[in-house]
Amino acid sequence: MVGVIAGALGLVLGIVALVKVGKANTTLEEHAPKIAKVDGIESTANAANDAAVKAGRDVVALRGNLKAVADEASAYMGALRADVDKLKEDVKKPAPAAAKGGAPAVAGPGEYVIKSGDSFAKIARAQGVSLADIQAVNAGVNPNRLSVGQKIKLPKK
Repeated sequence: MVGVIAGALGLVLGIVALVKVGKANTTLEEHAPKIAKVDGIESTANAANDAAVKAGRDVVALRGNLKAVADEASAYMGALRADVDKLKEDVKKPAPAAAKGGAPAVAGPGEYVIKSGDSFAKIARAQGVSLADIQAVNAGVNPNRLSVGQKIKLPKK
């Protein structure tokens, strides 16, 4: 009899366990779409995290490139500034056209004082003489190195 009671009790417990497992399976099936949705969200979150990490690396690389470009631009601007300062100093210097005593150079008879933009050819045309004649009377003068205020000789017409 104890064996029958134990068997019956085991049978009842087995049936209760089957009912509970059935309910658990039903609940699991009901939650399967929600679980799939959570898995999808997790997958999307992981992809977004990977993209954010890559973007962070790209920002660091761009920051380095920007610094290099800024350094190069700064060096270039420094060189330009030095050039501008040199030009300012050149403008402040007195013109070499001054003769003794600080007075401007004045052409005497048969002379010409070089002005900005002058060349032997331009002077020859303006004075009505040939280029060869100007070169002949100024044999020691380099026509490529004329300076403002320099005196040259003019040939006789």
